[in-house]
Amino acid sequence: MQTAIVTDQGHVLIPAEIRQQLGITPGSRLDFIIDGNTIRVVRAAIRTSFPEDGYGMLVCAKPGERHLSDFDIAQAMLENENDRD
Repeated sequence: MQTAIVTDQGHVLIPAEIRQQLGITPGSRLDFIIDGNTIRVVRAAIRTSFPEDGYGMLVCAKPGERHLSDFDIAQAMLENENDRD
C-alpha cells in the first residue's frame, strides 16, 4: 500500500508506480466514487468522438460550394474572433 498526503488545496500526488501501471498521464480524467467510507478513483472512460459531433460548431456565411479540403480552421477562427470586435 502506498500513502499520499492531501495538501491545503486538496491536491494528492498519485505515486509514479501507480500512474505508470494504470496509464495515467497528464490530462487523464479520473472519476472519484464514494463507497461507504472509502474513496475509489477510477480512470474515466474515454469517449470516442465522431465527425458529426462537430456539426454546427463553425459557421461559414460565405456563399458558394465549399469542401473540407479547402477549409482552414485556424483562419476561420481568426476571422470569427475579428468579427466579434
